[in-house]
Amino acid sequence: MTSHSDMKAGLVEQGKSQTCASTFFSSLIQLIPCRAAVVPFSTIPPSPACCNAIRTLGQPCLCVLVNGPPVTGVDRNMAMQLPDKCAVNFESCGVGK
Repeated sequence: MTSHSDMKAGLVEQGKSQTCASTFFSSLIQLIPCRAAVVPFSTIPPSPACCNAIRTLGQPCLCVLVNGPPVTGVDRNMAMQLPDKCAVNFESCGVGK
C-alpha cells in the first residue's frame, strides 16, 4: 500500500527531472517577445508578453536555450535573468558547470 506522502514525494522527483519537450529553435521562436530585453547592453525590461512567454516556455526549455549554441543578438546572462525580472520562480540552469 502506498501512502499519500510517498505519492507526493514521487511527484516532486518527477518535477525536478523535467525535460524540454520543444526543440532549441522552437523554444527560441517562443521567446521572440523577449528579444528587446535580451539584446546585449539592453536596459529595456521584459514586456508582459515576454513574461508570459517565459512562463509558457518553462524552466527546462529556457535552460536548453541558455546552455545551447550561441544566438546572435542574445546576451545569455540577460536571458537567464528573465525569470527573476518576470517574478517567475525557476531553478537555476547551472550554466558554466
